[in-house]
Amino acid sequence: MILASLFTLAGQEQQPAQGGGSFITAIIPFVLVFVIFYLLIILPSRRKQKKHQQMVEELKAGDKIVTTGGIHGTVMGVQQDKIEVKVSANVKIDISKNAVSVIQNKKPDQKK
Repeated sequence: MILASLFTLAGQEQQPAQGGGSFITAIIPFVLVFVIFYLLIILPSRRKQKKHQQMVEELKAGDKIVTTGGIHGTVMGVQQDKIEVKVSANVKIDISKNAVSVIQNKKPDQKK
């Protein structure tokens, strides 16, 4: 019995190890998951961020906005890093440009 198990162990040591495939075939699923993740998550997020940045850069006095906190107001002035917003009569607040969520309607261009 012991002799049979020794022969079995010796036979296993002499057999060449058979790899389950190469490194490239093992890494392909990870690359595919990363590509899918990039296409479904990262790319749309970058597009949305660029669109928001462009919207904020185009703000002008007179635009009606809604902030991320839900405050509705009218843009009175735009500075480099903040916006002055009129929320009611005699009430003006300064907010960060990043706090602008939506431009409700832009000030109509003056007619000729």
